[in-house]
Amino acid sequence: MAKTRAGKYVVVLVTCGSRAEAQRIAREILSQRLAACANMLEIPVHSVYRWKGKVENAREFLLLIKTSARRLPALEAEVRRLHSYDVPEFIALPIVAGSPAYLRWLRDCVTPERR
Repeated sequence: MAKTRAGKYVVVLVTCGSRAEAQRIAREILSQRLAACANMLEIPVHSVYRWKGKVENAREFLLLIKTSARRLPALEAEVRRLHSYDVPEFIALPIVAGSPAYLRWLRDCVTPERR
């Protein structure tokens, strides 16, 4: 297990209002090399949250997105563009360690192709 430089790679949490929306966002960010991988929980999560002064409940689909810290601004902009929510969840958690082979793969996936 290799330690990473603090904040070099991250896991981003994004909740979506539907399975179709989560799949569309995942496909689009991967096609743009903004992420190496997006896992979607197939079973909806039950979310309880405060919105506009009220406590709300919702069924949502959670995306776990793996990317580099350098790609975060572009990833966030694309998620905001594609997402149906006024304020989509976008939380980045640092990856502090991982297998060297996986981290190389992650890096290679989010490195823009040279033309």
